[in-house]
Amino acid sequence: MPVEFKDYYQILGVPRDASEADIKKAFRKLARQYHPDVAKDKKTAEAKFKEVNEAYEVLSDPEKRKKYDTLGANWKQGAGFEPPPGWQGGFGRGAPGGGQAYEFHFGGTGFSDFFEQFFGGGGRFRGFEGFADAEEGAPFGRGAGGARRGADVEGDILVTLDEVQRGSIRTITLQRVNARTGQVENHSFKVRIPPGVREGQTIRVSGKGQEGIGGGAAGDLYLRVRLAAHPDFRARGADLYHDLDVAPWEAVLGAEVRVPTLNGPVTMRIPPGTQNGQTLRLRGRGLPRGAHRGPGDLYVVVNVQLPTRLTPAERELWERLRRESRFQPRTPR
Repeated sequence: MPVEFKDYYQILGVPRDASEADIKKAFRKLARQYHPDVAKDKKTAEAKFKEVNEAYEVLSDPEKRKKYDTLGANWKQGAGFEPPPGWQGGFGRGAPGGGQAYEFHFGGTGFSDFFEQFFGGGGRFRGFEGFADAEEGAPFGRGAGGARRGADVEGDILVTLDEVQRGSIRTITLQRVNARTGQVENHSFKVRIPPGVREGQTIRVSGKGQEGIGGGAAGDLYLRVRLAAHPDFRARGADLYHDLDVAPWEAVLGAEVRVPTLNGPVTMRIPPGTQNGQTLRLRGRGLPRGAHRGPGDLYVVVNVQLPTRLTPAERELWERLRRESRFQPRTPR
């Protein structure tokens, strides 16, 4: 089915031959600009933030980017875009047992139809076995009374770190073809995102899969959590990691600096003699682990930044330091 093409390079504002570093830099700039927590027009910013995340999800992954680039000249087809011949991927639309194909489209998950079709799991059937009242060997779970349980369906849902921390209620829309009438139907329902969800975790929504036939129960919807990239943090389980740039004298002499957290900035002490790449821990500033367990930690990774442009006075200070310092970084140990 044709979908609207998403030009991820244009969304991030980078050329098609952009380096990995350029893509990351562009994402961080745009993600900060459109983060719902700081934008005045939150509704517009949220949509843009998700679009930027989707582009980064594809272009920051070498395999996904390579796959995306193979779309070739077809990318200019716009709203009528279809994959080139031989494309591997897309929706799992074939009905279980090789029967009629039924299409599913999601809204409110944070991903576009384009992403779902070529890089996500939206609309895929899940777990064809285990239909209610299924007879052994009966195709598509047909029971003794002719009732068939609808197939389970799975998709992806983009979850922000703020949602992981606090939880949220999301409105999801599901467009599907009625198995009996062939008519397109739209369904909207609420999905609870519990605090502490993890990348790859599955949220089950009972009865929101394919409709049953002959009085059979509807299948379930399984939404696989995909954590949205954040401009300041990387999540590893319940722990967060933040890269902190410091000046050489801050690392050598020590300093007090402001560090962002999901609950706002805090002051952290940089010990004297801190090394480049050293990791400092802020306890309890990570993500929730779940019931009856404390939150994870925030790990601050120190990046010592060196000046690249010096005034004459600054150069004289560095020259004086070189003359007077007894520090020998290449002394054999």
